Amino acid sequence: MQAFLDTRHALGECVLWCERSRRLLWTDIPASTLWSYEPASGRARSWAMPERLCSFALTGSDDRLLLGLASGLALFRFSTGKVTRICDVEPGLPTRINDGRCDRQGRFVFGMLTEGDDPQAAAGGFYRLHLDLTLECLPLPPARIANGICFSPDGRRMYFADSTDGAIRWCHYNPCSAEVGAVHTLVAAGAAPGAPDGATVDAEGCLWSARWGAGRVLRFAPDGRLLQTLLTDAPQPTCPAFGGPDLATLYVSTAHAGMSDAQRAAAPLSGAVLRQALEVRGLPEARFLHA
Repeated sequence: MQAFLDTRHALGECVLWCERSRRLLWTDIPASTLWSYEPASGRARSWAMPERLCSFALTGSDDRLLLGLASGLALFRFSTGKVTRICDVEPGLPTRINDGRCDRQGRFVFGMLTEGDDPQAAAGGFYRLHLDLTLECLPLPPARIANGICFSPDGRRMYFADSTDGAIRWCHYNPCSAEVGAVHTLVAAGAAPGAPDGATVDAEGCLWSARWGAGRVLRFAPDGRLLQTLLTDAPQPTCPAFGGPDLATLYVSTAHAGMSDAQRAAAPLSGAVLRQALEVRGLPEARFLHA
């Protein structure tokens, strides 16, 4: 895969393509920074956030993002740089917001990450922010590192993972009532190299999973069969996203957190955002549709 920026991020994450503004967005979590890049002009920009930005979602307005900050949810305006707090999430627990994506009806679904090294620390939940800004805890198993949240093209499957567990799961998801149903395993723990990190779904309904520690992105069929392997030249890919004018370019954020100087020298693209042209196409990113 090809790197298109010289910047290297300790923990690049949540790469998303905005098909309206034709720019790529992502975050460097420990640097509390939001990044954007416009391939047509080569222009890159960044915005400092008030705390770690762990995930985010496009909204109905190109001037606004929904932010998943470490301690809670907020709205951000590009034109003013203003951050407006919505709510805290799991205050008092040793957790922070981690991965998140909007469902096909525009509600933001996200999970938590347990910080620290205490194996007895409480695992975090999965949540859904409704369009009226009410927050709901979903009836899903708690996760220590919630990841891989994305939805099938028809919105009737929600995919998710716990990176420490290693399995990729899916549940029935009613796109009208938002009811969450039975949980199933798509990819069993240990059945694929690396740990499941961020994920996205292409127009054919197949899931692309970034594999932390394995230096690859894997494409799985809806029945769990491995269809394609894409090597990333960076051992810690974090999140894939389809972008470009025809949504046929796969962008992948990566990280160098925890790597030694020797490991970084051996994998100099670690921390870069990578891209690869593909024959398969993606879907426009779902948007948070709060009025």
